[in-house]
Amino acid sequence: MKRVVEYLTMFIWGGFVYSIIEILWRGHTHWAMFIAGGVLFLIIGGLNSFLPWSFSFLRQCIIGACIITLFELIFGLILNVWLGFGIWDYSHLPLNFMGQICLGFSVAWIAIAGVAIVLNDYLRHWLFDDEKPHYKLIGK
Repeated sequence: MKRVVEYLTMFIWGGFVYSIIEILWRGHTHWAMFIAGGVLFLIIGGLNSFLPWSFSFLRQCIIGACIITLFELIFGLILNVWLGFGIWDYSHLPLNFMGQICLGFSVAWIAIAGVAIVLNDYLRHWLFDDEKPHYKLIGK
């Protein structure tokens, strides 16, 4: 039961924070972005469950950005192309793929992944007594 509460808490935090980021950046958000943010927060935050603390923070951020980009492509194809929600459209940006992902945002996701990793780690530490986070910026 503790794990269910932990995952639900982290999902809500991720959905809320990502929705706030979208509102600050674009001026609006969509309910599906709350779900995407929650799921991605769980996945990216869970990287430290599989990777040792000695694994560089920068590499975690790059892996997180790749996960976000892949997820954005899948969500975009389902929500925007198949269901026609029109939540985002990168077709006017350079180096885009089907208007759903683009290189510029993929690079930006590195910073967003970094925020997600640190926030997730500290929330788990503060709320659920997980190990206190410690990072190595570059290296192994």
